[in-house]
Amino acid sequence: MKPEAIPLRDTVEFLRELALNNQKVWMDANRERYRASVVEPLRRLHDRLAPSARKLNRRFVTSGRTGDNFSRINRDIRFARDKTPYRAQMYLFFAEPGADGGQLYVGVSAEVVTCGFRIYGAGKPSRLVQIGRARGRDHAKWIARQKRRLAPKFESYWYSSEKGEWTKRNGWPTEPEQWKKLQAWIVRRKFRPTGASLNGLDREAAKVFAQVYPLYQFTSSPKWKP
Repeated sequence: MKPEAIPLRDTVEFLRELALNNQKVWMDANRERYRASVVEPLRRLHDRLAPSARKLNRRFVTSGRTGDNFSRINRDIRFARDKTPYRAQMYLFFAEPGADGGQLYVGVSAEVVTCGFRIYGAGKPSRLVQIGRARGRDHAKWIARQKRRLAPKFESYWYSSEKGEWTKRNGWPTEPEQWKKLQAWIVRRKFRPTGASLNGLDREAAKVFAQVYPLYQFTSSPKWKP
């Protein structure tokens, strides 16, 4: 039996309108639409991807809860310059308990669907700080091999800390010196959000997860070996 199609057009349209009407009044008036167009489609995508994610790492959390597998639509604006209350994009991700290591993720916005690996390490004792930075400095050749393997289809960028400010750097952090200041690393593949459904994205995302999983192990796993 063919799997049920997961609608994407409504998800993209909702996020596009949210970006233009980023106010609590608008969200309150569209709360049911948000659940039907964003929450439920991503939950179905999660359920399809969870078995593939668990095959890669049996410790991956697959509870389907916000914070465990889904980003929050609400923004913390207490210390933000941008005071808009909501995020105009949503993320589905798989990670080990604690959320202090890397993630395999799918992101949906009004402009693009992305899928890949990401890790952040600022402001907490994350695995990037405890494990990944030292490995990045010591295994430049391994990273260069991953670049040759993935660069034809994947975009890579990373963030360094310069005078207390995050600075985006396009490309691959292949130099040992780059890892001393590395705060985050994202390797992703882009998909156009123009189709009528996410049917098929589950298969493509599972392939992407398998391709980028070595990056997760490199930056997050104490048992990684070159």
